[in-house]
Amino acid sequence: MIKTFKYKLYNSSNKYLISQIEIASEIYNHCISLYKNYYKLYNKFLNKYQLQKHITKLKKLNKYSKWRKLPSQSIQDITDRIDKSYKLFFKKQTKHSPSYKSRYKYKSFSLKQASYKLFDDNQIIINKRKYKYFKSRSTEGEIKLLTIKRDILGDLYLYIICKVETPEPIYKSGKTAGIDFGCKQFLTLSDDTTIDNPEYLKNSLNNLKSTQQVLSRKKRGSNNKKKIRKQLSRLYNKITNQRTDFLFKLARKLCYTYDELSVENLDLNSMKESKLDIKQFEKNYHRKLSDLSYGEFLNILTYYCEKTGKKIVKIDRFFPSSKTCSNCGYVNNELKLTDRTWTCPECKEKLDRDINASKNIERVGTSTLCEYNYLPEYQKDNYDSIESHVL
Repeated sequence: MIKTFKYKLYNSSNKYLISQIEIASEIYNHCISLYKNYYKLYNKFLNKYQLQKHITKLKKLNKYSKWRKLPSQSIQDITDRIDKSYKLFFKKQTKHSPSYKSRYKYKSFSLKQASYKLFDDNQIIINKRKYKYFKSRSTEGEIKLLTIKRDILGDLYLYIICKVETPEPIYKSGKTAGIDFGCKQFLTLSDDTTIDNPEYLKNSLNNLKSTQQVLSRKKRGSNNKKKIRKQLSRLYNKITNQRTDFLFKLARKLCYTYDELSVENLDLNSMKESKLDIKQFEKNYHRKLSDLSYGEFLNILTYYCEKTGKKIVKIDRFFPSSKTCSNCGYVNNELKLTDRTWTCPECKEKLDRDINASKNIERVGTSTLCEYNYLPEYQKDNYDSIESHVL
C-alpha cells in the first residue's frame, strides 16, 4: 500500500529550492521542445534514455552549467514523466500531448533515493542544505519518493511517498451499499441515504467576483496588483482545502459504515462534452461538475477502502443503472435526463431516478461476490452480461 505524507516547509530561506524548481522547468521545456522537433523531422518519438543522454551532454557545456545544480535523479524523474505522458497520448488514452509550462506554473521536482536525509526532529537535508518543516505526524514504512512542491501562494511542501503494509480489516458491519453520483445530490445510496453537495465554489462566487473586479482595476506590474492576486489565490486555495476536507471525511465515514461499496466509474470529461441538453434544466452545468470533484472523490474512497480493508467495486460507466427497473429489470430506453421520476411499464413501480440507480449499482456489484443462486430472478438469465459491466 502506498501512503503519502504532506508537510509544510518553514518559509525562511527557501530561495534555493525555488531555484531548483525553475531549473527543473527549464529542463522540462527543453525536453518537450526536443521531442516535438524530433517527431516533426523523423516522425519518430524519443525514449527517456535518449533524453537523459542528451541532457547529460548538455550539462557539460558552459551555457547549461546551472543544470548541474539539479540532482540527476530529479532529471530522470522529469524524463520519466514526459515519456509516460507521450506514451499515453500515442495510445489515445489522453486527448492532449504534454505542453510547455512557464517557470511560474511549474510546481515541483522529485528525489528518489539520494540527495536528502530525514532526521528525528522536524529537520531535513536536501542537496546538503538543512531545512525545517512542520512535523504534524511521523512517517511510516519505506520511503520511495520525496517531492518538493510549490502551491499557488508560493509556499513549499514536502510530499513523502512511503510503502506501508496493508492493514487488516477493521470491524465489519455486514452492510453493503451502491452509490450513485448526481447533480441534485452529491451521492445517493441504495439505503435511501442522500448526501448533499456543500458547493464551496458556488458559495464563494461573490467573493471571487469582487476580488477579480478589484484585480482588473489595478495597474499592471504594480505591488497592489500582486497583493490582490495573492488574495485571490488564497480564496481559491481555501475552496480547494474545504472541498478536500469534505471528501476525506465523507470517504472515511462510508468506509467505517459499509463493508462493500459499489460505484460507477464515470468519465466526467465526456459528460461535459456530451449531454449538452442538460443545460435546459441545470444552469452552469460544467462549473457544477467541477465543483463536485467526483473523480477526486473516487480516488480518496479507493484509498480509504484499501486502508481499512474494505471492498470497492467499480461498475462500467455504460451500464444503464438509471434506465433499469430495480424491481423487475425492465430497461426503459426512452428515459431522458430531465426525468427525475418514472413509472415502470412492466411492474407499475414508481421509481426515483437516483435511488433506483444506486440499487442497481449495488445489485451488480454484489453479484460478483455472491453465488448464482442468490441473484434476483430477472438477473439469472443475464448473469454473464452483468459480470461484463464490472471493471
